[in-house]
Amino acid sequence: MTLDYTLLSTLFVVGLMGSGHCIGMCGGIVAALGSSRPNLVMLLGYNLGRLFSYSMAGAIAAGLVVGLAGERYQTLMPLLRSLAGTMIILMGLYIAGWWRVLTRLEQLGQIVWRRIQPLVLRLGKPDGPVKSVAAGMLWGWLPCGLVYSALSQALLTNSPAMGALAMLAFGLGTLPAMLAAGWFSSQLARFLQSPAMRKVMGLCLIFMGLLMIWQMQQSTGHQHH
Repeated sequence: MTLDYTLLSTLFVVGLMGSGHCIGMCGGIVAALGSSRPNLVMLLGYNLGRLFSYSMAGAIAAGLVVGLAGERYQTLMPLLRSLAGTMIILMGLYIAGWWRVLTRLEQLGQIVWRRIQPLVLRLGKPDGPVKSVAAGMLWGWLPCGLVYSALSQALLTNSPAMGALAMLAFGLGTLPAMLAAGWFSSQLARFLQSPAMRKVMGLCLIFMGLLMIWQMQQSTGHQHH
């Protein structure tokens, strides 16, 4: 397996820039794990489970594309790169509050979530390390435009293992803010979810998406020459 460090670092930054959105989506359960008396073990357990589910989703997405495309995979790469760049741009617009078209994609994700949500209810309150990991694994499938944007990057990998590693890099990017939210939830959430910070992070993602598309076009142009 050849590691694509550019892709891994890109996904880490995407996770970092989108961490304010993560707090909005998962902040309630993270805050509950850190309420009254912050418990680092439970916070780590929840996030470990969440990262495991992200990695599993990356492996599934990459495996499906490679398996279905077969020998045509390399010829589809320019299209996949354009899709990945576009998804990052749309996520930037979503986070900044300028265009929330990704909510439609999140609605499609409800198809999977409706099957998983009963398990969340059955699990109950994550009041121990094992339950915290299980909760993270389940909540990792919550419909989320940011995760779907990251998954579009995982499609650029050429194996399920690399797809899993790519999504792990994304998850690690979200980790600092998610852990800190469990300890200083209200202050950090207000800062990262403030309109100014959301616009800054959104602009960073839009720039990254445009850069990806530009680099793909440059690469394609050189190949044609």
